[in-house]
Amino acid sequence: MRRAVESLRFLLQVAAFVALAIWGWQAVDDPALSAMLAVAAPGLAAAAWGIWVAPMAPARLDDPTRLVVELVVFDAAVVALLLAGHVTWAIVYAVAVVAHLAIMGRRGWRSG
Repeated sequence: MRRAVESLRFLLQVAAFVALAIWGWQAVDDPALSAMLAVAAPGLAAAAWGIWVAPMAPARLDDPTRLVVELVVFDAAVVALLLAGHVTWAIVYAVAVVAHLAIMGRRGWRSG
């Protein structure tokens, strides 16, 4: 069960970065700025995750502070999908995140 939950977590992380890239690509009409946003938005989220949340992060935050960073990244993905006009995907993603966090909390597992 733990492996399945960890796999879901990884997929949620990747989906967050993809959602931010989609938003960045669609946010503005200028192709150069769109490309920059499509790279910068997920890049910043991935950097934050890699520095403060990932299991081998150099400055890994303690629980529950780490949860705040996780929620910011996950919530940013939901908002990005909504702003990009992908309401159904935003809802599906949000439900998956809530389910994942509920399972993690119920099992008493630490995030990572």
